[in-house]
Amino acid sequence: MSKVNLAVIYYSSTGTNHQLAKWAEEGAQEAGANVKVLRVPELAPDAAIDGNPEWRKHYDATQDVPVATSEDLEWADAIIFSVPTRFGVMAAQMKQFLDTQGGLWATGKTVNKVVSAMSSAQNTHGGQEATILSLYTAMFHWGAIVAAPGYADESMFASGGNPYGVSVTTGEPGLSEEVKVSAKFQAKRTVEVAEKMIK
Repeated sequence: MSKVNLAVIYYSSTGTNHQLAKWAEEGAQEAGANVKVLRVPELAPDAAIDGNPEWRKHYDATQDVPVATSEDLEWADAIIFSVPTRFGVMAAQMKQFLDTQGGLWATGKTVNKVVSAMSSAQNTHGGQEATILSLYTAMFHWGAIVAAPGYADESMFASGGNPYGVSVTTGEPGLSEEVKVSAKFQAKRTVEVAEKMIK
């Protein structure tokens, strides 16, 4: 079995997508992958962060998580992105990170990366699916291979039934055991597809 290098790259203001990333890490490690969990840089000013105590708490608590770089993308055979929705599209922090990868893209180093995505929003129809699809649109330009979870496992139904990628409505039920199982399944599926690409 090939050893897959997986980068789990997330943006999280108050911790939801950080937790999804950690569950993806668990699932991928169980599947035998080498995993790096990485955050994208925060763009918001301190005044905005300080305006939400949960944001400030999470920001301060995760400064030890390495910041994602182009070198991490080049290292990775597969990438799982986890990002909250902002008005139905990915948060600016993730978009800015993707927008700075033109050098990798121009040299063909994003081609055939296996990618998958997860998301969250404050309400049930808050744009989770649109956010994941907006990220996948960028991946098509990269020449990446999208490994969405589909309905390849019953856990996807139990956690909300989003075939594009695990998504969470913050609050209740939020980060439930069902979501954990789905996130781990999605990671294992991403690793499995990457193994096939490597072979």
